Amino acid sequence: MDLKRLSETAIDEVRKASSAEELFRIEKKYLGKKGELTKILRSLSDLPAEKRKETGKNANILKNTLEGEIKAKNEELSGKTKGVVIDVTAPGKRIEYGHLHPITQILNELIEAGKMLGFSVVDGPEIETAWYNFDALNTDENHPSRDHTDTFYISNDLLLRTHTSPVQIRYMQENKPPIRIFAPGRVYRRDSDATHTPMFNQLEGLLVDEEVTMSDLKGTLLYLVQAVFGEEREIRLRPHHFPFTEPSAEVDVSCGLCSGKGCKSCKGEGWLEILGAGMVHPNVLRAGGIDPKKYQGFAFGMGIERIAMLKYGVDDLRAFYDNDLRFTEQF
Repeated sequence: MDLKRLSETAIDEVRKASSAEELFRIEKKYLGKKGELTKILRSLSDLPAEKRKETGKNANILKNTLEGEIKAKNEELSGKTKGVVIDVTAPGKRIEYGHLHPITQILNELIEAGKMLGFSVVDGPEIETAWYNFDALNTDENHPSRDHTDTFYISNDLLLRTHTSPVQIRYMQENKPPIRIFAPGRVYRRDSDATHTPMFNQLEGLLVDEEVTMSDLKGTLLYLVQAVFGEEREIRLRPHHFPFTEPSAEVDVSCGLCSGKGCKSCKGEGWLEILGAGMVHPNVLRAGGIDPKKYQGFAFGMGIERIAMLKYGVDDLRAFYDNDLRFTEQF
């Protein structure tokens, strides 16, 4: 393409550009390192001496002209030549900052409170063997939780863990008491409604030492609950049964709306169930390679979504996973 045709084509394209992005592409096409005009300037040494001076002069004139056209078009596109007045005193656009998901916030609060009590955080695989998920935790072969209607099985022996308790067994097998650990993570169960999802987050706690009692368990849980819900909240323990603890208890927190007096939110009870706990069963200690005659321990497990629902007054667990910014931005 000769300089005259190049000049007409390039200037025409610049003047017809409708956006800054398009203008940038045109500038690169002609003035970039591999641009049409750049190629001509770099090939001047290949021309005969009599043509070199004239071609070089015209090419540089075109380059300056094209740069001027691009600058003018850029100002036009940015509104500088349309009489647009920019008020530098006007408030700027609000910058939207991201933040942690409410589930993550609750989990972090619990972990930070646990660290104050000397608990460390450990994790384990989400795909578990039936032995770690059930057998080592003293779960009977006919227990309903083993059914395919309750658990996601990958094979006869592999499954998606139904709780983070297997992490406790794995840790005990590799470490000697004293033990103080938190095991947070995703767990999976075949359940889905307003208060259950097939995947949810759980936090398990385990403490094993030579002298551990239910009083130690209650004191630990009260500290954690008050760290999340406030120092005015109380807890109570009700007898229950879990295969992996003995004695076992369901743990309730006093209702924050009625201070335990009874209201619609707590169905007149004054208390809200939050987690299960108990003293580690001797069979579980044995599965972890620990002598139950010398050591005792307590364990507890809680659903993080359950805690978040109670703290924030959310009545449908699924709202945490709908990815609706109108919901998550409240936290």
